Amino acid sequence: MSQVRRAAFFDVDETLITAKSMFLFLRLWLAANGDDGTLYRRQADALRATVTQGLPREVGNRAYYRNFAGAPAADVMAAGRAWYADYRRLPEAFVTSCVAALERHRAAGDTVVLVSGSFEACLAPIAEDLGADLVLCSDPQTAPDGTYTGDVGTPMIGAAKTEAVTKAIADLGVAASDCFAYGDHSSDLGMLGAVGHPVVVGDDAVLGDIADKKGWPVLPAAGGRRDDR
Repeated sequence: MSQVRRAAFFDVDETLITAKSMFLFLRLWLAANGDDGTLYRRQADALRATVTQGLPREVGNRAYYRNFAGAPAADVMAAGRAWYADYRRLPEAFVTSCVAALERHRAAGDTVVLVSGSFEACLAPIAEDLGADLVLCSDPQTAPDGTYTGDVGTPMIGAAKTEAVTKAIADLGVAASDCFAYGDHSSDLGMLGAVGHPVVVGDDAVLGDIADKKGWPVLPAAGGRRDDR
């Protein structure tokens, strides 16, 4: 009997890694360009304010990428690799339960897909390290000279995640009912609902309540090293 083809979709920040990659990388990028921390604090506070003000998360996602306007994309990509090389050595860098789940999917021959509002600079080295097959993420736009414009095509947040996962399932030719998705935040609900096997990571109140009602499994969000099981 042939094996059922499946895909497993993973949010990244606070699902596979314990941190918010976008904030950590922004601090590193600004510091490398002369910031003493003042600009980072101002920008980070402004991004967080979009949440406290009740604005859609897409608004904050778009605002984030304006920080890279005029920066050569190649330089940002190189900085992303340097950031991750340091980050992955931290003692609590990874959500070990979810990384273990990803590795089980890889061992089973499932297609592993990362789905995140972060961008390629942060996600490419993570995907390579964890052996992901595909990355669906926000796409900051580049000018003809290879610099970022400050605009983003699709913030990979909320409904955009659901649409991207649904399209990927169709493109891969797999059945949604056979697929898995892992997420930690209520904005991941659409993605989780798009597959037959949703898994909640951590203790988000909204997702936790739905998991209780629907019998979805919940993984702990405890951090550790890559080899901690």
